[in-house]
Amino acid sequence: MTKNTRTKIKAGAEKQKQVVSKGKMSDMPVDSTAKRFVERLKAYHSPEAAKANSHLASDSEDAMVGVRMGQVFALAKEFIEMPINEIEALLESPIHEARVGAVSIMDFQARSKKTSDKRRKELFDLYIRRHDRINTWDLVDRSAPYVVGGYLFDKPRKILYKLARSKKMYQRRTAIVSTGYFIRQGDLEDTFRIAEILLHDDEDLIHKATGWMLRAGGDVDRQKLLEFLDKYAATMPRTALRYSIEHFDKAQRDHYLSMKKVKQIP
Repeated sequence: MTKNTRTKIKAGAEKQKQVVSKGKMSDMPVDSTAKRFVERLKAYHSPEAAKANSHLASDSEDAMVGVRMGQVFALAKEFIEMPINEIEALLESPIHEARVGAVSIMDFQARSKKTSDKRRKELFDLYIRRHDRINTWDLVDRSAPYVVGGYLFDKPRKILYKLARSKKMYQRRTAIVSTGYFIRQGDLEDTFRIAEILLHDDEDLIHKATGWMLRAGGDVDRQKLLEFLDKYAATMPRTALRYSIEHFDKAQRDHYLSMKKVKQIP
């Protein structure tokens, strides 16, 4: 082998490494496994981050390594080619930040224009099938719009109404937050219909999500939001109401906040 040939081979290998480092497909095998992700994740441990993230835990068994979310998202981008079975393995982790990484990878794949329809369905199916591991507000918000909403945009959406009536809070949150994708496309019908279903939910996290999506819908069609509030402002949860009117001027906010439930005469 000549020196020139060796130089070309070395240059080719370096170029291939660069392609892998940018998260693109290549012929070089990449260790995109759940085990490797967790190993990398633990290297970013920070006691300060562990304290800051503690409120995200779903229960006492939800462990916090202590990694800043920006670092988790950056690491997820490096593992964007992770296969479905490894993503599911990552969802099984007791480490909360590992599951944030899993749903972030799902989100990045769902957003990518290179992702096939087959993979989009696999991502959606995984989300629904393993919703037991996507069980906190941050995990839902990080992935539902593109993984669920993006997949269902041109398909029947009955499953969202089933989720909206679920006994599990995080499934109900998925129902409304998934419509965020529809809103971006100017499609508001399901947002307002699901908001009606969730209007008197017992959970504050549902009130917040409902108000958030109503506000986003109002940014697209203010009149539709006004009509909704004219009908429900007096009786809807105050948290949902306050979230929904955040982009109104003071006079409009005061108007809707002052509306009282009319007592019916027996």
